[in-house]
Amino acid sequence: MAELETIRVAAVQATPAILDGPGSTEKAAGLIADAASEGADLVVLPEAFIPLYPSQAWARAASGFSGFDELWERLWENSVEVPGPLVDRLVEACREAGVHCAIGINERELERPGSLYNTLLLLGPEGLIWKHRKLMPTHHERLFHGIGAGDDLEAAETPLGRVGGLICWENRMPLARYRMYASGPQIWVAPTADDSDGWLASMRHVAIESGAFVVSVPQYIPRSAFPDDFPAPLGDREVFGRGGAAIVEPAWGEVIAGPLYDREAIVTADCDLRRTLHAKRWFDSVGHYSREDVLLGEIGAPAPGTAAAQEGSSSNSSSPTTTESPRSNPAR
Repeated sequence: MAELETIRVAAVQATPAILDGPGSTEKAAGLIADAASEGADLVVLPEAFIPLYPSQAWARAASGFSGFDELWERLWENSVEVPGPLVDRLVEACREAGVHCAIGINERELERPGSLYNTLLLLGPEGLIWKHRKLMPTHHERLFHGIGAGDDLEAAETPLGRVGGLICWENRMPLARYRMYASGPQIWVAPTADDSDGWLASMRHVAIESGAFVVSVPQYIPRSAFPDDFPAPLGDREVFGRGGAAIVEPAWGEVIAGPLYDREAIVTADCDLRRTLHAKRWFDSVGHYSREDVLLGEIGAPAPGTAAAQEGSSSNSSSPTTTESPRSNPAR
């Protein structure tokens, strides 16, 4: 995209139809239409919206070998294959509304029933544009999700601009962020389950560090949304995710929309992509401010005190360390 246009983005804070893949998909389709009616060009929905994020408040009990088979089966049955009919329905919604959409899903592989993946999709009127599997599921998520291959850490070119991002606590991973920054995202989508003040602080930092507008979309999950036959004990909590949807600009990390808490709603902001260029005049973390020649070599060096480090220190060689840029090694 050569022109730097103004794009309206929508952070959709919503509750899925819990453990109902088709129902969650239809709700997402309706929310896409609602956001489009507010003028949105890009609609972003939460992490694992179809059909449910496995909250640590109840999912940690799945560490036992017994007691969670029914939940696992229902979660798998209502997860999403890519490509597949639920993705087709979301693409249809994008086409009808004339928008692009980023949405978190539980992804399954229909040809090999088994593992699930915490996946982020970027969709447009023409179909699937980009798919990213979370590199490292967080803590209790590892009871449900496999690890991503890391071969998808590159922003996608769209008619709106370059769209990239990471899922939830992947945004805490410096090297994952750096790898994504190298592909030049102008809009950074961050679906999440984190509703903390610390998360919002991270999003403000990512906006400055990336030079991109950040769209942060946590979940809002009240107890009342769970069906009566939900196959796991919920404890005595009334809210399993209070939200905090926000949109952040890239120059100073200012929150320009939100944060929104404790209800379902849509937060929108107009993002002038010229601001991403202006921000990088001062600070371009993978450009004039990167010093890959120094820092990537240090990252690849052996840790002090290891045998490799001791061997290196005893060598008379004065050859400099050389390390390829992540931009030249997509499988890093």
